[in-house]
Amino acid sequence: MREKILEFAIGQFSTYGIRNVTMDDVARQLGISKKTLYQEFKDKKELLKETFEKKLQKDQEDMSFLIESEDGVIEHLVNLSKYMRESLSKINPIAILEIQKYFPDVWEIFERHKEGIIQKDLVFILEKGKTLGYFRSEIDSNILARLRVEQITSAFDPSNFQRNDFNLVDFQMQMLDHFLHGIFTEKGRQAYQTQKETQERTAS
Repeated sequence: MREKILEFAIGQFSTYGIRNVTMDDVARQLGISKKTLYQEFKDKKELLKETFEKKLQKDQEDMSFLIESEDGVIEHLVNLSKYMRESLSKINPIAILEIQKYFPDVWEIFERHKEGIIQKDLVFILEKGKTLGYFRSEIDSNILARLRVEQITSAFDPSNFQRNDFNLVDFQMQMLDHFLHGIFTEKGRQAYQTQKETQERTAS
């Protein structure tokens, strides 16, 4: 039941924002009593916290295949691009803004995840890409990983969401494309383009 509630809450919070989803809504739409819901989660804040943690964990698991692959760097980058587009398109920016504004301790989970997981994984990818000749050998992986993390975070600046022309998906995809083409060797650029074209043909 707990897992069922969490899976449902991820979709609701992502689509409608945090404040528009009440505990009554969750119980009613799941067809359970409020008593059952409150037996699992003492309040909405606890539900949001565990939902957020589960989403970050799922994102990490979805991209963990790189560690298990002998090469995998270019495949990972193409799939990362696709995953980001699909994942971000399902998130209402209002939900992000509300977490930052009204639930700062929940947002702190992302900050810790950013430093402890994303940064570490990026350094690994960059070092592996350098070894395989896809990334320029002279780049400093630690500095570039931190730069990329800051690019990701910059999209979530609350001031962005006040602009009518701001699109979270487009912003992140443009930043990723700019970052990659700044570190690719010619071999990496060609491999990335070939992999993207292959994936697009397969999907069509």
